[in-house]
Amino acid sequence: MKWSFKLGRFAGIDVNVHATFFLLLAWFGYFYWSATGTVAGTLNGIALILLLFLCVLLHEYGHALAARRFGIRTKDITLLPIGGVAMLEKMPDDPKQEVIVALAGPAVNVAIAAFLFLLIALGGQEGSLLQFDVDRGSLLPTLLTTNIILAIFNLLPAFPMDGGRVLRAVLAMRMDRVRATRHAATVGRALALLFGFLGLTGNPLLILIAIFVWVGAGAEADATEVDARLSQKPVGLAMITDFHTLHPGDPLARAVDLTLSGTQKHFPVVENGELRGVASQSAILRGLRDFGVEGQVGEIMGSAHTAEVGTSLDVLLRDLQETDVRIVCITRAGKLAGLVDLENISEYLRIQEALGRG
Repeated sequence: MKWSFKLGRFAGIDVNVHATFFLLLAWFGYFYWSATGTVAGTLNGIALILLLFLCVLLHEYGHALAARRFGIRTKDITLLPIGGVAMLEKMPDDPKQEVIVALAGPAVNVAIAAFLFLLIALGGQEGSLLQFDVDRGSLLPTLLTTNIILAIFNLLPAFPMDGGRVLRAVLAMRMDRVRATRHAATVGRALALLFGFLGLTGNPLLILIAIFVWVGAGAEADATEVDARLSQKPVGLAMITDFHTLHPGDPLARAVDLTLSGTQKHFPVVENGELRGVASQSAILRGLRDFGVEGQVGEIMGSAHTAEVGTSLDVLLRDLQETDVRIVCITRAGKLAGLVDLENISEYLRIQEALGRG
């Protein structure tokens, strides 16, 4: 995610924080300074916010580690002012597994709340469970209450929140996944309108949540429909078969000529019938800057990302979306057969939609 900074890597998962998170800390620092007028009160307030987001991070790890049980990787976890996002490579196709992954996050909050309740009971700490007083130190009761609220709030059926994913999974047990996602997205957007209305009455955070749910529900529904259309469709259906190649010994002037004379921007580099690499548009431009038009393609080419012609299009799409790869060289029995990029897949989807095919 853009404007994010890496905090570290834990349990094999990168943890990032968005730049806007620091604005949130600054705002709360000002708020607690205004409320208490003391450095201690301000630091205690900021400590509370950091502990709350630690609970949010553990919530996201609940999703990530549950998904790992089903062989699903988590690319990273990013902390945002409105919460956390665990970037799973996909949700489980089995609705029962999706329920487990979705409920794992709120289950972590419930476990944290139970642990804090024991600490409070054993320590005899006093303090309201509904109000944090930075001067009286009611930190643990506030964390307990907040974790209960987080668990309950995330279980609301506002897709793509956890409760919405549970709703989608339950519906998917009775209908196909695309229809289940559409129904869950409709419910999610209805709740987003409710959040937005309540936010207008004095809680701007609910407006941000409403926007997140509205946009997220639509994006999830679209992504699920795209996956369904591409699933089990071989990449050979969408690949370009009319393309130019370069030789490692070709001057960059030839790459320039081919670029200007057509629409192709990235070129496979082939020698003696064997794929050696790829000359991407960015690499060609860097080569022109560093070596001029007399530079050779072999000096600037990068490694080729390949896939067999029978690879499913939905798998290839995920690879393209999750990496910086601009083009994939499609092979048949080890020989270059075609090229595929995001634009080709988009064109294939538009054509299928125009033809009325799934």
